[in-house]
Amino acid sequence: MPTTTPRGALPLTATLLTASVALYMALVAFGNITDFGTNQDFVRHVLAMDTTFKDDDLMWRAITNEGVQDAAYVAIIVWETAAALVLAYGTWLWTRPDHARARRVSTYGLLMVMLLFGAGFMAIGGEWFAMWQSEDWNGLDAALRVFVLSGVVLLVNHLPVQQGGRSGHRPD
Repeated sequence: MPTTTPRGALPLTATLLTASVALYMALVAFGNITDFGTNQDFVRHVLAMDTTFKDDDLMWRAITNEGVQDAAYVAIIVWETAAALVLAYGTWLWTRPDHARARRVSTYGLLMVMLLFGAGFMAIGGEWFAMWQSEDWNGLDAALRVFVLSGVVLLVNHLPVQQGGRSGHRPD
């Protein structure tokens, strides 16, 4: 039984999955740019912690300065845009013969997405700013979906590619 994926199937799979995350991130960034106010409100409410339980032991963490809130939102949009561009480049590289470079660039883009949704939205937004307490401004489920999707694509990108016509596996 072969231990690696056939040469043509894995690069095609990596290309299409990387392209899917690139498209998703491009659409997220585009939506945030063209409909700036919708998620601006989301970021403001999360950082202000104004829909949490308002526990005095946590409320000192709140950021209520709108300039700082908006700067954080713009930084998120810049990060999303950069991740989309890196993933688009990684997608293009998967169509080329240099799969090691495609894997490397795609890994950088996927890690950018995982850092944003894992460290940014789940850890900082969810825990530090207690987003989990809000019924109205809670993006943890969506963040988890994107984090898991990106992780699966990252794993697929790192599966070994079969070289030549044989897998090198010997039956026992």
